[in-house]
Amino acid sequence: MDALFRFPTAGRRDPAVEAWFAGGDALRGLAEPWFERLRACGPDVRELIHDARPTACAGDAAFAYVDAYAEHANIGFFFGAFLDDPAGLLEGAGKRMRHVKLRVGRMPDEAALDRLVAAAYRDIRRRLDAAGG
Repeated sequence: MDALFRFPTAGRRDPAVEAWFAGGDALRGLAEPWFERLRACGPDVRELIHDARPTACAGDAAFAYVDAYAEHANIGFFFGAFLDDPAGLLEGAGKRMRHVKLRVGRMPDEAALDRLVAAAYRDIRRRLDAAGG
């Protein structure tokens, strides 16, 4: 079992996350509805800013983040390498993490991305349950 990435200071609604989205650029706007979807995954979802990006946790265990770059935004999954991705949306070659790029005018299949979000939450819940919490 891979170690969980834990943030005991994660809270229900972090004002710093709200401020990040209020930064106002279009690419943050692409990421915001997906962060809302992360927030809606379950009653235990908490959030914080980690490494300058909004991060979603189940309890204190991180499962996803969003970020904005010069040309695109990302929704990333801390255990994305373990998610079933029949649509082939996930990118990256790390041991655990994967991301999906969001681009103006070239958004990924929203239904497939929504399934990845739900799968990432179910995955972290399984990992938490296996870890006894």
